[in-house]
Amino acid sequence: MFAWEERPAAEAEMDPDRLAQAWALARERGTAGQLCVLRGGRVVLDRAYGCAPDALFLTFSAGKPLTALLVHKLAERGALALDERVAAYWPEFGANGKDAVTVRQVLQHRSGLPVARSLLRDAWAITDWERSVRAVEQAAPAYPPGEVAAYHIISYGYILGELLRRVSGVPVRELLRSEFLEPLGLRDTHLGLSRELARRSVPLISTPGAADRLRRMYFNRRAVRRAVVPASGLSTTARDLARFYAMLLRGGELDGVRVLAPASVEEARRPSTAAEGDLDRFLRMRVRWSHGFQLGPPGPDPQAGRPMGQLGSPHAFGHNGSGTCLGWADPTRDLVFVHFTNLVAPQREGSRYESRISDAVIAACG
Repeated sequence: MFAWEERPAAEAEMDPDRLAQAWALARERGTAGQLCVLRGGRVVLDRAYGCAPDALFLTFSAGKPLTALLVHKLAERGALALDERVAAYWPEFGANGKDAVTVRQVLQHRSGLPVARSLLRDAWAITDWERSVRAVEQAAPAYPPGEVAAYHIISYGYILGELLRRVSGVPVRELLRSEFLEPLGLRDTHLGLSRELARRSVPLISTPGAADRLRRMYFNRRAVRRAVVPASGLSTTARDLARFYAMLLRGGELDGVRVLAPASVEEARRPSTAAEGDLDRFLRMRVRWSHGFQLGPPGPDPQAGRPMGQLGSPHAFGHNGSGTCLGWADPTRDLVFVHFTNLVAPQREGSRYESRISDAVIAACG
């Protein structure tokens, strides 16, 4: 049984002083946050500041892997094939040069569709599922499918989410609940918040920059928090996301409940870029992508920060979210790290901060 009780760092062969440094870094970030660190199945940090441990944080892109893993779950069952064309399951998707796009290419951010229209127009429509799906159907790829990596910042969730609905007949929110959340007991993870749950959500704050203020104001809107946005709308706690990554470290099983086959987890983690990472045409930095995750160093560009740490393992896998939220696991250290903050800051500055706090935890492993 996975015991959720903070244990002394020494029991997990970690340096308590280094962990204290990580907690100090977290406390300096934003007005509210959560930090969970697990090693060897032991909880060594489970802290919250400025909010309750069960307060709900909007995770932005840190929630993308859950949608990607639903695709791997259906592939495991034989309901879809990763190398099949998306249009084979969703004919309308094939319009305007997208007929050859495969499911695998979308998972890899290589479909050529980083945005459906423009980033601003895609973001403005995220509260309307049908409108966003129609925009994806009508879009033309910016790059030939499979040719380059170009981060699907919002389109990722609508392409995979509608694909999941077409194949399973179940909306992505209900599929996520039945396949992962209920079996694993992740009661504080939600794709879209009800009015009652919204009372537990943590409002964003921002740096003085105009772009950050705009993001804070937009993503604090009730309509946005309520919407089903698989690429950037998952709300959860650090505890729940840490449990999810603990399950992945154990090959798809937690507390005697299996939700994924080990082979599916391995396929999701399998690199899809060169060892040093490819230059992502949307992010304009080197990133190591897998089939649902960002991967540990080498890459992204050290000048922009490495969210999983400069000291991180190339076998680490996870995802950051808009410089505010980050979750990752390192199988070489049997380590899980999840940190949420409510501070919206410039992306590169946020990545450098995440690199520092990740490195503090990694250094505690000796």
